Amino acid sequence: MKFATYRNGHPDGCLMVVSRDLAWALDASGLAPNLLQALQDWDMIAPELERLSDALNAGRKANAMPFDPARCMAPLPRTFQWCDASAFLNHGQLMERAFNTAPIPDFDTIPVMYQGASDDFLGPCDPVPMPDEALGIDFEGEFGVVTGQVAMGAPPEVAERAIRLVVQLNDWSLRSLAAREMRSGFGFLQAKPSTSFAPVAVTPDELGEGWRDGRVQLDLEVTWNEERFGYPNGGEMHYSFGELLAHAARTRKLGAGTIIGTGTVSNAGGHRGSACITERRVIEILEQGAPVTSFMRFGDRVRMCARTPAGEAPFGAIDQCVVQDSAVEAA
Repeated sequence: MKFATYRNGHPDGCLMVVSRDLAWALDASGLAPNLLQALQDWDMIAPELERLSDALNAGRKANAMPFDPARCMAPLPRTFQWCDASAFLNHGQLMERAFNTAPIPDFDTIPVMYQGASDDFLGPCDPVPMPDEALGIDFEGEFGVVTGQVAMGAPPEVAERAIRLVVQLNDWSLRSLAAREMRSGFGFLQAKPSTSFAPVAVTPDELGEGWRDGRVQLDLEVTWNEERFGYPNGGEMHYSFGELLAHAARTRKLGAGTIIGTGTVSNAGGHRGSACITERRVIEILEQGAPVTSFMRFGDRVRMCARTPAGEAPFGAIDQCVVQDSAVEAA
């Protein structure tokens, strides 16, 4: 099944079932007003949602409408918990080499994860307001999963069974603020503005061979101002999503609607490019002695789209422009 959330004047939006080819959408709010409610009542509602999805994919389009990503909020515009990991070890290891920092203890055996703010996610076409270009505006292409309830202490194989949906996201970063917050030992806050999501959330089975070993085995194509920036593959993820969920649930249960991200998709060797500016900059430091690529400016556009080998885009695309925050501009 594939789901999206249309704007309807409510903070949680309206639940839509989307056809497999992303051509059609059907209002499913008669079953659940929004996706968060559907996740909380999943066992009861999922069979009815599946019937709607099957009918839509079979061409029975009564009451369906052409799918419009511009009408979409994030699939979950807000939720109770959002945690982001650093599951691609190549990314962290490049940082350590470029800045000559000590390795993170147990980096390859214990996942690194921070808790982000989950009250204000951005839709795929929303302008991205930022207060100041000098803060080092950076994009970070990632994948994520949305869960049902996960019991405290659940092992990876049990936790993975709680995955309800897979998402594609851009975890925006402000690099000039990140270093201080990392040194504080309390994690990110100001350095992590609102996260953006592709318009469609999908059940793992929709990905076919693109979902294997608890990982998204797809290329994530990133373009910046219409120039190709990278196309790293999600299959190189060191920790599976089951392992990430087990880590997050070690000392507490996770509620339905929890989102867990992979961290920046990154591949060893560098031939596939990068999914964030900082990774390209550290490669430049290692190869040339200094960074060459600048961070984003107001008016810059980034597009992210995961693709199957056949060229299909199961999540749709994130396509956004960075703008100056109107409150800052007015001041």
